[in-house]
Amino acid sequence: MVASYSTLLIVLCLLQVKHMLADYFLQTRSMLEGRGRYLHWGTFLHAGIHALGSLIAFSLVGASLAFVVPAVLAEWAIHFHIDWWKGRHTSDQNLTPADAGYWRASGIDQALHQLTYIGMIWVWLLSQTGG
Repeated sequence: MVASYSTLLIVLCLLQVKHMLADYFLQTRSMLEGRGRYLHWGTFLHAGIHALGSLIAFSLVGASLAFVVPAVLAEWAIHFHIDWWKGRHTSDQNLTPADAGYWRASGIDQALHQLTYIGMIWVWLLSQTGG
C-alpha cells in the first residue's frame, strides 16, 4: 500500500520532532566535546539516538523492516559524518557561537540533516511503488 500524503506529512513531522529531541534535549556534553576527532564515541552515540528515533518514526507509520533497517543504518552513517565534518571544521577554524562562520557551518549541518530526512522519505515512497 502506498503511503498517503497525510502519512508522508506525519512521518516528516515525526522526524522533525525526533530531530529536535535528539539534537537539543538528549545531547550530552560528552557527545558534543571532541567532535572533530573521527572516531569519537559521543558522535557515534548521538548518531545512534537519531537512528533509533527514525526507526520509531517510520515504524509508527507502518514502514517495513526491509526498508527501516537499511534506512536507519544509512542515516546513522550520514548523520555521523555530517556532525564530524561540522566538528572538525569549527575546530580547525577555531569557530565559536560568536563567529558568523560557526552559524554558517551549523546551517549547513542542519540543512544536510533535513535533506537526509527528505531522501529517506523519498526512498520509502519509491520502495512502496516499486519505482
